Amino acid sequence: MPMGVTFEVNDGVARIGLDDGKVNVMSTTMLGEIGAAFDRAETEAEIVVLRSARPGIFSAGFDLKVFAAGDAAKSLEMVRAGAELALRLMSFPHPTIGVMEGHAFPMGTFLLLACDVRLGARGPHRMGLNEVAIGIAPPSFAIELARSRLHPAWLSRTVTLGEMYEPEEALTAGFLDRVVAPERVDITLEEVIVALRAIHKPSHATAKKRLRQPATDAMRMAIDRELTMAAYETSSRARSAVAMPG
Repeated sequence: MPMGVTFEVNDGVARIGLDDGKVNVMSTTMLGEIGAAFDRAETEAEIVVLRSARPGIFSAGFDLKVFAAGDAAKSLEMVRAGAELALRLMSFPHPTIGVMEGHAFPMGTFLLLACDVRLGARGPHRMGLNEVAIGIAPPSFAIELARSRLHPAWLSRTVTLGEMYEPEEALTAGFLDRVVAPERVDITLEEVIVALRAIHKPSHATAKKRLRQPATDAMRMAIDRELTMAAYETSSRARSAVAMPG
């Protein structure tokens, strides 16, 4: 597996680690590496864990420098890669576990939202859809993904106001399923894995597809409608004015 993503399988559990040596920026390359890891996991494992190996950060999200450069083609390539990956995770046939132990900016949040079980560690880190705070309207595929997991009031706040939430608030909002002390993450993760081993995997895959079909259909439509070169050329001027973090 290329640098940036690690992959190992042990006793039927694939562990995909995010580690680019920095803040796990979701570039087109990084997204491709994650997708390749899920390709392997689909054939080599029964349960998948997605986790960052970088202290204090799950992912800094999409590469804002690509947006700021105003290159519509590269922006489109990156966002479409992220959208397709999130859509794939929503209907991935095996149970998936996302572990949040640090900040998860939008594309990182999208991947966690698409996992079946979202486990978070308590701490001063945040997650959410903060695009409007940096001069970007959240893409429709991401709104549809968030709509399928978040409580309506919290969905409105994060999408339209760019609010980000620490783990306890994220749990209330629907971003996470369980929040534990940092020292309990590994123990809790193993408990979740034990529970997932007990479910009937073909039934899980069918139930997931049935439950999420409206959301995945909406995401597919949004990707095909909005993530086109014509749409990006129209918005490239606004994207070049992205507010870069200080």
